Order: sequence, then C-alpha cells, then structure tokens
Amino acid sequence: MTTSHPHIALPPLIAHRGLSAHAPENTLAAVKAAHEAGFQWVELDVQLLGDGTPVIWHDATLKRCSDGHGRLATLDLAMVRKLDVGAWFGDGFRGERMATLSEMLDLLVSLEMGVNMELKVSSRRSGTELAEAVIPRLLEALPAERLIVSSFDQPALRQARAIADASLLPIGVLSESVPNKWQSRCEALDAYSIHTDWTRLTARRAREIKAAGYRLLCYTPNDPAAFASRWSWGVDSAISDDPGLYADIAPPPTTAVR
Repeated sequence: MTTSHPHIALPPLIAHRGLSAHAPENTLAAVKAAHEAGFQWVELDVQLLGDGTPVIWHDATLKRCSDGHGRLATLDLAMVRKLDVGAWFGDGFRGERMATLSEMLDLLVSLEMGVNMELKVSSRRSGTELAEAVIPRLLEALPAERLIVSSFDQPALRQARAIADASLLPIGVLSESVPNKWQSRCEALDAYSIHTDWTRLTARRAREIKAAGYRLLCYTPNDPAAFASRWSWGVDSAISDDPGLYADIAPPPTTAVR
C-alpha cells in the first residue's frame, strides 16, 4: 500500500445515502438531516442521465424513489427536474427534487462535510464515462481529506485512478464479500480502503485487511448490537441508514480500533 494517501479523519459512523432512515435517500434533504444530527460524513451514489448529467441517485430506474417511471439512461435533466423525489418518503419532503452532482457538492462544501461517493454503474452504461464526468468535479470541489470514491465497477475505478493519483484521490474497493485476491486488486488501484457487506465479513479477513494497512468500511449495519463485535476486528467505519442508533455502542474516533 502506498504511503502517499491523504490523512483522513474517518469517523466510525457514516450516514448511508444521507440520513436515509429519516429523509429520502440521496437527496439534499437527507444530507442536511445527517449534518443536523451531527454526522460529518455521508455515503452517496452518483450516475449519469441520458444527456450525460451526473445526478445523485442509486437505482437505474425512477420507480422506487420518485413519482415517475423510466430508466435514468433515457432521461435528460429537464425531465427529471419535474419529478418529486421526496413525497414517497413522507409528506414533509414533498417537492424535493433530484440533486445534480454540482448541487450536492455545493451543499457538502457549504457544510464542510466528507463524502464516500459511489460511482454507480448500471447495465449497459460505461464506468469509464462516469468516472470521466464525475472525478474532475469531485477533485475541484473537495479536499482529498474529505473524499473517498468507491465502486463495484472495476473500469470506473481504473479510470478514476488514471485521472488522479493516491495523494489526491482516495479509492475504496467495493465488494459484497472480500475475495481471496483482494490485495492484488487493491494494489493495482493503489486503494485506500475496502468496503464490504458487514454480514459477509469474517474476523480473519478483516484482520488481514488491517494488517496490510487498508481502511475497512462496512455497509449497511442497522443493528448496533449485532454489529458490535466487528469493532474489535478492526472495522473503521459503519455506513448505516440510521447511525444515531449507535449512540451508546459505537467507539468514538479516539478509541476505535485501527
């Protein structure tokens, strides 16, 4: 692992898709809610509309989290501006609009928040194209100490690394379960961290990762009691829908196992 990574004061708790247990996921409202609740880092998803506009959105379609239908790959910004992406969650969020990457970055900068930005590549889309559209904007807006870019898509991560070296762009390798060849994959990308499903992580693998010098993040543990043993394995951060549940359980940053 390189020694040129920026020093990131990574918190033990990161709000998944913003504070998604209390506000519509991946919206400006969800990020504001996370900040108001005292969480300084959020995890968000970015992908491209059909016209190439990067937007903060998880699914390939509109159905689950809006009042519209269709695939993002067939839409342009004018079309998605008409959508309500908050009413599905609750009347208090009626009128919320899909956030562009630029709008979200402006908010993160104004709140001085950190972000784990996942490059979300749906079927038949180009991870390379997504990275080319997103990475320069991230680098311009945020200091490396408040940024991690992650993805399941290897072409997206390779292109991200081609754009910026490890001193400027911390990369997180996303994997549902950590594969046997995890270290060679991380070394090829000069990665900063590994992000994995907490239910598939083993103590042995966690300790291998930590011994090799990588940060270890787990998604999406929403049961603090069930997750509690993972801190002793060396997990650095839990990416949770409702991190406030951890108030009496998560180790504070100064005592978390590293």
